[in-house]
Amino acid sequence: MSATRLNTDEQQSLADAVRAEHAAVYAYGLVAAYAADENSAAVNAAGAAHRSRRDATMRLLRTDRVEPPQAEAGYVIPVPVTNPATAARLAAEVENETALAWRSVLERSTPTGDGSSTDLRAIAVTALTDCAVRMATWRAALGESPPTTPFPGKP
Repeated sequence: MSATRLNTDEQQSLADAVRAEHAAVYAYGLVAAYAADENSAAVNAAGAAHRSRRDATMRLLRTDRVEPPQAEAGYVIPVPVTNPATAARLAAEVENETALAWRSVLERSTPTGDGSSTDLRAIAVTALTDCAVRMATWRAALGESPPTTPFPGKP
């Protein structure tokens, strides 16, 4: 990012994205416990991707002198997880929720004319795309058709 500080909306949207990433890391721990053996690599990669994105976003906020939100002690799990199918369902839901957060970052990033928000917008597009691809992968594993949504991250 450039030396220009983030505006309040950008800071808040990034803090919300960190919260979503914390929740994703937590949920993927549960997904890992119930996932089918053939999905282990995908679960591990997704969990690592969310940890990496969370850590990078926390660094970005700290660079702007904003203390990022810390992880909660626990999270409400939107899907009861009892077997590999419900684990995949939770993974798809997690990707949808993180896509919502990153779409908000994209929508709340304000180009200033000097390009200062360009990097933030690129970060948000990449994160949103990554979530959409993982969501489609999980939905395909569940046999959903179509596995994609027209506008990922749209409520």
